[in-house]
Amino acid sequence: MKILGIIPARYASTRFPGKPLVDIDGKTMIQRVYEQAKKCSTLADVFVATDDQRIYDHVLSFGGKVVMTSDQHPSGTDRCAEVAAQHPEYEVVINIQGDEPYIDPEQISKLTACFAEPGTQLATLIKQIDTTEELYNFATPKVIINKNWEAIYFSRSPIPHVRGQEPQHWLYHNTYYKHIGIYGYKSDVLQQITKLPVSSLEKAESLEQLRWIENGYRIKVAETDLETFAVDIPADLDRLKKHR
Repeated sequence: MKILGIIPARYASTRFPGKPLVDIDGKTMIQRVYEQAKKCSTLADVFVATDDQRIYDHVLSFGGKVVMTSDQHPSGTDRCAEVAAQHPEYEVVINIQGDEPYIDPEQISKLTACFAEPGTQLATLIKQIDTTEELYNFATPKVIINKNWEAIYFSRSPIPHVRGQEPQHWLYHNTYYKHIGIYGYKSDVLQQITKLPVSSLEKAESLEQLRWIENGYRIKVAETDLETFAVDIPADLDRLKKHR
């Protein structure tokens, strides 16, 4: 099975313009993500997908592979779909977040392993939540899974509700998981989901994966114990140093 890693990267971020080209210890963020992804032996190849000439030229300058895509894509998933359509030789596509400069290749491998099961359509990672602060952080999507290790719902709210217990004690009475935002798609499924209209649950939670669930697609999950750290705003760069 041939698996392609794609790193969507756009320059015009509202909260952090030019983020892929920011310097992190002597290398740009996009170069660090690319080099980490290339360490993953389960990926046949890795491309950066961008709509910006500056990012395109920079990736070429450090010897990376890059594809210029449309500037009309609403999400990284749509950008991945455009690249995947140009490379039908790949059966699976992994969408690697371009703002996690120190992503562990082991996490990518764990995700690709989900596709060893023939019925897997989509896949993502989860990690157990171990602090009340994280459980009640609305910026951290939570996920409920079934006994087949498939996601059945994502929410920015703490789910499930533990009836009869004070919220600060919920972690002692239930296992909670957060979503780690890296996705895998069978190539044909990727083309299908990008043609779906925005769903009501997606609008409510602002989580695109709910669109897939609402339309009957199954999302396989694998659990990781490795933490990830995304750079969303400039202040995160200082936090990144502490995280390392």
